[in-house]
Amino acid sequence: MKIAIIGANGQSGKLILAEALKRGHEVTAIVRRADSTSHTPVLVKDVFELTAEDLSAFDVVVSAIGFWTEETFPLFDKVFRHVSQLLAGTETRFIVVGGAGSLFVDPAHTTQLLETPDFPAAFYPLAKAMTDALVTLRTFSATAWTFFSPAADFDAEGKASGNYQLGGEELILNAAGESYISYADYALALVDEIENGNFIRQRFTAVAEK
Repeated sequence: MKIAIIGANGQSGKLILAEALKRGHEVTAIVRRADSTSHTPVLVKDVFELTAEDLSAFDVVVSAIGFWTEETFPLFDKVFRHVSQLLAGTETRFIVVGGAGSLFVDPAHTTQLLETPDFPAAFYPLAKAMTDALVTLRTFSATAWTFFSPAADFDAEGKASGNYQLGGEELILNAAGESYISYADYALALVDEIENGNFIRQRFTAVAEK
């Protein structure tokens, strides 16, 4: 498959790129600066300067882009909106590296993780921005989007177990009763979704063992 990864030089983007290349896919890194993206074609362009023509050759576009300050958190919504508009009405899928805060913690789907008393206050602005961006994404019925929420404990340094469990809209736990996944297992699950296409216009999540 032909895959584009926006933000391919970030922590999650690098692992997704490596996993896709390992499986023989054709991967293009879309980055603002051409560094740390060897062994793959690179399109050096700001995400907001991307055009429909830029993305037309790809089967899947992945957004692994991150924003880490309160001033830039609103850009998640703008990125999702912009790329969704570019891909609307096409067969190109749009897969987003999402957040865990929007996962529901009850079967009735009345309470999201970020609304629970123990949710860390320091992470709330980021979680709220990602949650709002998911609401925007859901409005694009003509775009084949997928929002992939990690577990609550999203471990950048964790090892790859090679095994994971999938869920849908609700927070799930592993056999140890933990909401945990490493970036490496997350990348594995994301590339599996690229290949399988099980969650078109849906959000899903995954957990793994430490």
